[in-house]
Amino acid sequence: MVDPDEGPVLYAEPGSTWWPVLWGPLFAAAGAGVEAASGRVHGFAWAMVGLALFAMAAGWVSARRKICRVALTPAALHQGRESLPVARIKSVTGVGAPAGARPLGGGWTVPKKTTEVPLELDDGTVVLAWAADPVALADAVRRLVAE
Repeated sequence: MVDPDEGPVLYAEPGSTWWPVLWGPLFAAAGAGVEAASGRVHGFAWAMVGLALFAMAAGWVSARRKICRVALTPAALHQGRESLPVARIKSVTGVGAPAGARPLGGGWTVPKKTTEVPLELDDGTVVLAWAADPVALADAVRRLVAE
């Protein structure tokens, strides 16, 4: 989570919404409905199926909210499990993504459904930030670096 002492959140992506946890119970309800049209309904079994799918989806959503979250404050850029102090960012404009640049967040690549945003650091290295809306993240970082 973002420390409240870092200031306001200037850009954020949660990583996932919670609505996928409803898929399992809805699937179980549909299955029970189909079964009701053909005879006896195994209510306990469908409840267990719905509960099991709910639990698996809740674990998946919780993991995505930790690993794929993005938050930018005046003090740091938080990506997944990693935080990069804004003071270390030298440039976001005109920075290319060299082969082998390290993605932020602790993964081997940027998460699916995100686009990389190359950042040049104060030591000359380039790291890959990422976001579902890379233009908005780049603009927010650019405003901070320019200040």
